[in-house]
Amino acid sequence: MTGKTLLIVEDEKAIREMLVFNLGRAGFTLREAVDGHSARSMVADRFPDLILMDWMLPDISGLELTRQFKRDETTREIPILMLTARAEEDDRVAGLEGGADDYIVKPFSPRELLARVNAVLRRYGGGGDALVSIGGLTLDAAGHRVSVGDEAVALGPTEYRLLSFFMQHPDRVYSRTQLLDRVWGGNVYVEERTVDVHIRRLRKALTPSGCDRLIQTVRGAGYRFSAREG
Repeated sequence: MTGKTLLIVEDEKAIREMLVFNLGRAGFTLREAVDGHSARSMVADRFPDLILMDWMLPDISGLELTRQFKRDETTREIPILMLTARAEEDDRVAGLEGGADDYIVKPFSPRELLARVNAVLRRYGGGGDALVSIGGLTLDAAGHRVSVGDEAVALGPTEYRLLSFFMQHPDRVYSRTQLLDRVWGGNVYVEERTVDVHIRRLRKALTPSGCDRLIQTVRGAGYRFSAREG
């Protein structure tokens, strides 16, 4: 199991079902949107690890929706794989210049699809590897476990999601608002101090191993996860 969630934005039912079958068999968790409106709502609710974006949607072009996601600071880092029947070079260039991270032309084989999905995820640091290790701390996404050496670290579900996000995006400062969007979801209305509460709980769980030092407070900016000091 990959532990990764993919959002399929495709209005043709037969193609959606084919994608869900093949990617689900590969261990991905799938969410489905049939148009741009539902895609935006699902992304706001919970960020996927990758979006498979059809070019032709009933309410907005997939290319324009990709541009919107890439212009928005909160969603620009979500990788997007464009799905389209447009095979001309100009179309491929337009898709990539519009912000798509890769481009696959219909019809495509399940093997090519899976290879391209995994390649894009690897470029974003979240590829097929189920294990992430930083500063002696290891997160096993497939097994939903966290450990330091041979010792397991017990975390609540929110602390686990917070740590998972941090370890997938190390050495970058995130504000409380950004963490709320990325970890809790844009449609969940909670106060920013909620982030501080869960940061304290996460640090407390990591303190016995000394890994609490990996969660750094950046005054006036937010929090950073890093094995480097300062």
